[in-house]
Amino acid sequence: MKFIGTHHEYFEIQSIDRTNCQHLEEKQKEVLRLLWFTSDGNKVKVDGQSYTFNTNEVICLTQFHSLEYEHIHTVNLLRFNRQFYCILDHDSEVSCKGILYYGAAKLPIIVFENTQLEVLQTAWRMAALEIEMNDALQLEMLQVMLKRILILCTRIYKKQHKLDDVTSFQNDLVREFNFLVEVHFKKKHHVAQYAALLFKSPKTISNTFKKISGKTPLQFIQERILLEAKRYLLYTEKDISEIGYELGFPDIQSFSRFFKKNQGVSPSTFRNNTE
Repeated sequence: MKFIGTHHEYFEIQSIDRTNCQHLEEKQKEVLRLLWFTSDGNKVKVDGQSYTFNTNEVICLTQFHSLEYEHIHTVNLLRFNRQFYCILDHDSEVSCKGILYYGAAKLPIIVFENTQLEVLQTAWRMAALEIEMNDALQLEMLQVMLKRILILCTRIYKKQHKLDDVTSFQNDLVREFNFLVEVHFKKKHHVAQYAALLFKSPKTISNTFKKISGKTPLQFIQERILLEAKRYLLYTEKDISEIGYELGFPDIQSFSRFFKKNQGVSPSTFRNNTE
């Protein structure tokens, strides 16, 4: 089921099984995806990495993620574009920027249980019913249902990753750092560069990460660069030197050293082993 507004707003809710799972791989400009698995043993690849997802696990994907299905039983798919609802422009409403979307080399996975699941089921069902309505309030009502789902996912993710135990300042600082890395990782490779954008000292950022994460901010930057490098190697035919240049490395040698240090093999070996 799809809603398409007069200003190109796009919202879709669809039930996916093995007969129509090709829809999972569709990518559209500035369209975000949320997948809610409703059975066990669903096997997909995200950016070349294999995952198995089970009942009531939810993942959030941006337009930059590459998804391939290997074996699908059942999954609920939600898609929306920036015209329908921009999470960047309305961050104060749902606070999912840098958590669910645009902020992690690691795929955000949310596990729903008990009353949390009941809320998700209700919001999803109401959104599906609202798509069938055709009146002046339809867009606003669908946006309300989407915000309810995103807020719920954000709350659960924060609880499952113990982000509820940190202060609002610390949480917002990490979210904003994560988002800025997503925007600038191709050109800015050092923590000090992001500290300047945030008007904070590198020490403040490092201490905050130390309190709420097992990774340093530098590791986070490097993981994001590595993810993009693997995407280029897997899904494009760009020369390795060109990939290194696009990712901000001065020459192929420095890029190759970075890749091998973090991935364990050279870029050419990685590409050849996945062909």
